[in-house]
Amino acid sequence: MTENNAVNVAVVGATGAVGEKIIEILEKKNLPIRELKLLSSSRSAGKKLIYKSQEITVEEAKPESFDNIDIALFSAGGSISKKFAPEAVKRGAVVVDNTSAFRMDETVPLVVPEVNETDLQSHNGIIANPNCSTIQMVAALKPLQEAFGLSRVIVSTYQAVSGAGNEANQELEEQTKQYLNNEEMKAELLPVKGDEKHFPIAFNALPQIDVFQENGYTFEEMKMINETKKILHAQDLPVAATCVRLPFFTSHAESVYVDVEKDGLNVEDLWNVLESAEGVTLQDNPATQTYPTPLSAQNKDDVFVGRIRKDLDNDHGFHLWVVSDNLVKGAALNTIQIAERLIENKWL
Repeated sequence: MTENNAVNVAVVGATGAVGEKIIEILEKKNLPIRELKLLSSSRSAGKKLIYKSQEITVEEAKPESFDNIDIALFSAGGSISKKFAPEAVKRGAVVVDNTSAFRMDETVPLVVPEVNETDLQSHNGIIANPNCSTIQMVAALKPLQEAFGLSRVIVSTYQAVSGAGNEANQELEEQTKQYLNNEEMKAELLPVKGDEKHFPIAFNALPQIDVFQENGYTFEEMKMINETKKILHAQDLPVAATCVRLPFFTSHAESVYVDVEKDGLNVEDLWNVLESAEGVTLQDNPATQTYPTPLSAQNKDDVFVGRIRKDLDNDHGFHLWVVSDNLVKGAALNTIQIAERLIENKWL
């Protein structure tokens, strides 16, 4: 690392939805950045972006791009991460990767700082940022796990199209115009760009995010299942997920059901725990219609929890509504928070 704790940082995928959000959040943070390098594919190289009133030219990512880089923040797709993350590590950088490339690698920590910060100590050069929908759920689950124990988790998600990138946002805009003009909606991207069939997302709900697996679950659903167990250090915890894409731009919402182990709990017990949880904001008052929504969570850092109810038939069961900005805490902010903890704790 450079002197005075200043670090050289590279953002890989700087022109994508998450990369742009990383740059935006870095401007507001006090990371001791000496040099910021912006990297992308050859297609986007040459584009100029502004960081703290400074114009920076985006460069094509190459192995030598990571010379003298201390921290590399990757968000350019799994194939790019697999190609360049080892090259960055070889040159002395610590990689924080925002793709699924390394999440289930046993040698790679999968980290939400408020939940399992100490796992960062075991990194071997690469740290994985969890899936956006997983991050917000485990932020709400971890305090409950510590206080009451968990014996089951079932989640249904209501996910924004920005989770599929800038192109998906553009497709939603175009389809909305087409629908309102009584034109045929053109679908070329969702639910999965590489799949044979595509369906309109405007005024619709798509019960498929990512490709289907042999067990009938989608890859997104399996990410939530497997990542939750890894982050919470609970491989035997039963977790089930159904992931649905809805026609709004930003913030994922989730209906989460949990079985707790402790007897005799009520809603107030969960309120008390979540009110003091790091990174969580409780918004829960049915009398005043107080609860989080995707719009109310947009551009905010926290995970918001509301609609906490005790199950009517199971004394150990509770229902929660969890919302967070998928590009902020669900991606860019969590990535930067990992970098912050690495610097603060001298774990680089």
